Formats: sequence, structure tokens, C-alpha cells
Amino acid sequence: MADYEDGTPTSTSYQDVREHLLQQQYRWVITGVAGFIGSNLLQALLELGQRVVGVDNFLTGYRHNLEQVRDAVGQDAWHRFELVEGDIRDAATCNRACDGADFVLHQAALGSVIRSLREPLLCNDINIGGHLNVLEAARLAGVRRVVYAASSASYGDHPALPKQEAHIGKALSPYALTKCVNELYADLYARCYGVETIGLRYFNVFGPRQDPSGAYAAVIPQWIAAMMGRRRLVINGDGESSRDFCYVANVVQANLLAAMVERKDAVNQVYNVALNKRTSLNELYLMLHGLLVERYPHLRDYQPDYGEFRAGDVRHSQADISKAKGLLGYSPTHDLQRGLRQALRWYVQYLER
Repeated sequence: MADYEDGTPTSTSYQDVREHLLQQQYRWVITGVAGFIGSNLLQALLELGQRVVGVDNFLTGYRHNLEQVRDAVGQDAWHRFELVEGDIRDAATCNRACDGADFVLHQAALGSVIRSLREPLLCNDINIGGHLNVLEAARLAGVRRVVYAASSASYGDHPALPKQEAHIGKALSPYALTKCVNELYADLYARCYGVETIGLRYFNVFGPRQDPSGAYAAVIPQWIAAMMGRRRLVINGDGESSRDFCYVANVVQANLLAAMVERKDAVNQVYNVALNKRTSLNELYLMLHGLLVERYPHLRDYQPDYGEFRAGDVRHSQADISKAKGLLGYSPTHDLQRGLRQALRWYVQYLER
């Protein structure tokens, strides 16, 4: 296992970063601001007194996500937010958003493996062409740093567990390939143009405002909605496939730490963002069922169904997070159980309404 905790002073703690931001205001850009992760980043930054420009074309994001952030932070904080309604495939949109910005948190993407298999050209245009536009706009605007959403999908068919940043395999989907290319372009912009970048390889993020509906819904919100609504729940394969599920508050932490870290050796790197824990789909189902059954008595006799393995999926996924801990100061605040409890509060309120 790689050792990044060698006694060298790490970045300041997340609490230090939060206290700094409460005292010092910056201008941030969030692409994909109306999405699940983007809207959580927006809320965190507005609560810390920051100014935010958000970009979204509402292809996969939702206006009601922004409305929920507005209601949560209040009108005074909301006035520090500007929405640029546009597409990252449009260079002028990216240039407008990045003008005068200090930091870019690039979250916009077509984020579904299954959708990428059905629409590879669209995935390529958004995830590679749009990513390049964001990097170029950041370069022209002279932003301090671009933190971008990378993905655990980049590990592809590499068999080793836990996944370490330096070792990836062959891509298993167009989505995975685009995320690999994102990292290559970020590295190139760092070496050729001096643009500081940090990529965050997310592992199965979940939490409030993650869409529970539609053909491309993630497993946790999809299953919560199915159980609450007395609908059929299908587990792909035998249920023994495993994932490293990561609550969105941990992802927010990683983004802010990556943006503010001052260690030179921490910049122009990619990092795993997860828990270094592996949970099978069968175990996840039992956890969700146990948390929901007291509130919904109909679940006492509820049983899932099993279907085919899904194309493009890896069998097991688990992150080595020692690099993020050592160089960024990343320290997850929410394990899976705590994260599920937090998320369920929002889903119960949202879905029952």
C-alpha cells in the first residue's frame, strides 16, 4: 500500500478551511450546479459566505434542487449566487462563467454508464468536449485552480483491491473512457499551461437531492423509492457485487480541501474519494430495509427480485484513500450507516410529499 502519511505536514484540516472561508470571500464556479453533487456544493459554499456562479443546462440537473438550496440558505445568502443557464459544450458560456473566478468546481457530466453505452457520442461531447472548454476558460481567466469530478470508473478492469490512484485498467464503458481522458487533459493543461488541477475519483456517491426516478437513477435512491412506494426492487446479478458507497458530505469536504490545499505536491494529482469500505448489494438492501421497515410496515414481508448483471459494471469496487488523507487532509465524517440515515430524512420528506 502506498504511504502518503510520512510525517510531512499535511494540508490544514477541513475545519480550518471552513473557518478560513467564513473570513475570506472568493468567487467560485460550479458546473452542473443544479445536479445532485453540484447543488450540495452550492449550499455549502453559500453557507460559508462565498460568492458562486453556477452553470447548468438542466439536461440532468433540476431547478427544484436550486430552489431547495435557496430555501435552506435564505435570501441574503442566495443573493450571492448567479446562475448562468448554458451548456459547457459552448465555449462562450464557460468563458462568461469563469471570468473573475478564483476556483472552479467542475461537476457537469453525463454521468451514467448505461446511458453512455446507449449514447456514446453525446457522452463524448459533454464529458470530453465540455471538460476541455472548462479547462480552457479557466486558463484564459487565470483561475487559481480547477477541481474536477473524476470517477472510480477509470479503474476499469484492473482487478486489485483496494483501488490505488496509480493503477488503472482498460475502460469498460464510454463513460469510463471519457473520465480517463479528463484526467489526461487536466494533466496536460497543468504541464503545458500551468493550470492547477485536482481530480477527485468519486466512488458511488449518495445523499439528498440525488434523483430517485428515471432509467439512470443510482441504486440507493432508486431502491429507497421502490421500497417506500411498494414497487418491485431488482438487484442486478446475485447481489454479491460490492461498492464503496460515499455520502455526499464527504465529497463536499474533498472538493473544498482540494481547492484550498497549499502543499505543492498535492496539486495536479487525482485522488480517490470514498471510505475504503466495501458493501455488497445484498448488505446494502438489508441496511436500507432495516432503516425503513419501522416507518413502513408493508416492508416486513417485502423481498427483492434478482435480474441480470448490468453491462459495463465492475464486480467489486473499493478505494484506498490514504493519498487523499495524507496530501489533502481528507477525513470522512460520514460512514455508510450515518450517511444513509441522513439521506433517508430527505427522501422520506421528498418522496412522501
